[in-house]
Order: sequence, then structure tokens, then C-alpha cells
Amino acid sequence: MNQSLKSSRVEALDALRGIAIFGMVLSGSIAFGDVLPAWMYHAQVPPPLHQFNPALPGITWVDLVFPLFLFCMGAAISFSVSANIKRGLSKLQLCRIAGRRFLQLLFFALFFQHCKAWVISEHPTINDHLLSIFGFLLLFGQFYDAKGKQPTLVWSLLKASSYLIGIVLLVVLPFSDGKGFDFYRSDIIIVVLANMALFAGIIYVLTINRPIARGLLLVAVAAIILSAREPYESGVKQFFYFKEVAGYSFDWAYKFYFLKYLFIVIPGTWVGDWLLNRANEQKPTAVSSSTFLTSLGASILLLCLLILLFERTYLNYSFLVVIGLGILSWLRFKNAVPQSTEQRLATAGIFLLFIGLLLEPYEGGIKKDPSTFSYYFVTAGYGCWGVLLLLDFANYKLFNVVSTFFAALGKNPLVAYATGSLLILPLLSILGWRSAWDGWATTPWLGFFKGIIFTLLVSGVTILFNQFKLYWRS
Repeated sequence: MNQSLKSSRVEALDALRGIAIFGMVLSGSIAFGDVLPAWMYHAQVPPPLHQFNPALPGITWVDLVFPLFLFCMGAAISFSVSANIKRGLSKLQLCRIAGRRFLQLLFFALFFQHCKAWVISEHPTINDHLLSIFGFLLLFGQFYDAKGKQPTLVWSLLKASSYLIGIVLLVVLPFSDGKGFDFYRSDIIIVVLANMALFAGIIYVLTINRPIARGLLLVAVAAIILSAREPYESGVKQFFYFKEVAGYSFDWAYKFYFLKYLFIVIPGTWVGDWLLNRANEQKPTAVSSSTFLTSLGASILLLCLLILLFERTYLNYSFLVVIGLGILSWLRFKNAVPQSTEQRLATAGIFLLFIGLLLEPYEGGIKKDPSTFSYYFVTAGYGCWGVLLLLDFANYKLFNVVSTFFAALGKNPLVAYATGSLLILPLLSILGWRSAWDGWATTPWLGFFKGIIFTLLVSGVTILFNQFKLYWRS
């Protein structure tokens, strides 16, 4: 495989994943209250009270970050399975890997949430914050990828002892409510990722080289979700709500409801397949000035679409945006090699956005929570265009610097996800700076600036880990 092509493919996906991680950290760290405009928060949790309103339609940039991460996860499944097949692994072994990833991410979701200082104690002390940092170190032992660095036995023992100590902590600590460990106290984002790692991974293994079969499976998933909404009882509804065996409820780990995100992850696997096949295409030339202009125009149109979906005043104009994307794509690819990866990305993105807009009035308008079918298709469309634009802009030095920064985050997402809560905030508390930090944002700009500083601190720690090749893998 052409190494430069392989690098560009991975960099684009890593950069998009890094953008998603950066957005996750930033959206969770900017000031809350009547400080920033509504488009700086989840559309269904608007300021000043930030109370969840499921009847409020619309999405913001904050509502894009998680689905973009899911989309990249789907593409990464394609890369991972392909690499393991080349190593000679059987389908059964590949399914076992998907099961192992599910269990590891599920443990991460539980352990990470329980290790937060404010979960350990209602009024955290220095010892509680030190315990959070110790939890971060245990996660390092549990998820550090030691391939090629140390003897396998050493790191196997480190991993086993880290899990053992972590389990002991979960058992003995009373936590803030005094009730001890609780399976339902977990990080829901990681729980969803665990389910996607399992089900999307197995689906991909069973449908390798059969992308249409994956699409048909989505039809079946949609049918089950829609049938389960009907008021009368049925076998389909019982299957949808199946969550108990012999009196033991396992809905803390799995709900069929989570499989709705396959509508984002499965399109990501298609993109992963296209990128894998890109090495067999004619080697891409440098992006021309006309291509740059069409890509810049597409970026502006995608921003306009997001504004329309949030403001909702001129929502019908959103179809004109998709038509505009179609015109730009036609201008770009009219003399290009038919069915290139870039053309497939543009076409799939336009199709997914169009279907998402057709579904927008359904379920009371597009929403992240409770998520709607429109949301899945629109965000998957943004994923396709995100990969395409990153591939295009990587040819320009200024954009390449920015892309490299985000790619560094995307290469180590678990570190970036855990650093803020288990390392930076505990350190601020131990140093006595937490109160000043929490009360710092008194104006909109300071509220945003505070989030940027925190996110850059998280990014700096993650990049430092990368420099020493300290990658966490499930």
C-alpha cells in the first residue's frame, strides 16, 4: 500500500475525530448560565437555566461532535478489521475482539465515572482529588498499548494489576451517596461507544465486502424502533425492551435503543471501505485553486445549513443549501475520474443530508436528545463532508498545521476524554485554584475563553502523551 496515501487517509480521520474530541471537551468546559448565546450549548438545553427541553427542535455545533466521533469510529472499524484479516485472523476471532472492546469500554465507562472527585465525595478533599489522579494512572495501566515497547509479560501484569486495583476501589469506596458502587453510575457516551464497538464490529465482520447488506440491516433496525413505539404489545416491542434475564437487569450495559446510532456508524464503515480502496486509485494530485474554492464554498454552505437548522426561521432554505452543495460537486467532479473516493464522499454526503432534511419535520424536528432519524442522516452527511474537506485542505500549509493538531488529539481519544476530569481539575483543586477557576467567567468572552484554555490544557497533555508514544487502546 502506498504509504503516503495511507498516511493521508488516517490523518483525515484522526483530524475529524480530534475535532470531535476538542468539541466535546470545549462544550463541557465553557461557562454555563446566562453567559453565552444559545448556539454555544446543546439545542435542547438552552441558557440561562440549561434545563432539558425535549420538545425544543434544532441542533448546534455542540450536537455535531458526538456523532462525528461515532462516524469516525465506523471508519476505524473498517481499518481495524482489514488489518486483522491481513494478519490471518478468522471471523470468529474478529468477533471476539469486538466483544473484548465492548467489555473494556464498558469498564472504562464505569470506572471513569466513579473516579471523579465529586462522585467519590459530596465535598471532595485533597485525598479525594488524589484518588481521582490515581484513577487516571490506573486507566493508564488498563488501556496503555505497550506493543513494541516492553516485554509482553511485564505489561500484561501491569494491565491485570491495574484492573484488579480498580475493581477493589469500586467495591470498597462508599462514594458520595454512601451506597457504594452502582452499575447505573457510568459515562453514557462511553457506554454507547461500547455498544457500537460490539454490534457495529460484528455486523462489519459478517458483511465484509457487502455494504448493501449493512444498509439493509439498518432498515431492520429502523423497523424495530418504529414498531416498538406503537402502544399495543407485540413480540417486536418485547424484543426492543428486552433487558432482564433471571431477574437480573442489564440495561446499564445494553439497550436496543442504543443501536439507533448504527445509522451514523454504518455509513462511517462505508467511508472506511472507500478510503481503504483509495490506494488502488490513481494517485491524487495536489488540490487545484478551483477545487480549493469549491471546498471553501462547501464549508460555508455547511455552516449555513447548521445555522438554518438551529434558527429555524427560514428552514425551507436548507434544501437550497443541499442543492448548492450538489452544484459545487458537479463543478468539481465533471472532468474528474469517475467514482473517485472524493466523489463518493461528496455524493454520499449530499444524499444523507437530503434524506435528513426530508425527515426533519418527523418527530417534532431534528433533535439530538431524544435523537431523531433526521439527526442521524444529517450528522452522517456532515461526517462524509468533514472527511472530504479535511482531505482537500491538508494540501495547504496553514490548514495542514491545524489538521495535524487535531489529528494528534484523534490518535489518543481516551486520554483526551479522561484528562480533564481525572487530572486537570483535581490538580487545580489540590493547588487551591479551583474556586478562582470556577468563578472566573463573568462575561460571555471570558466564559468562552475559559473553555478554550481548559481544552488546550487537555490537548497539551494528550499531545505530550503522544510524544512519548503513550497511547490508550481498547
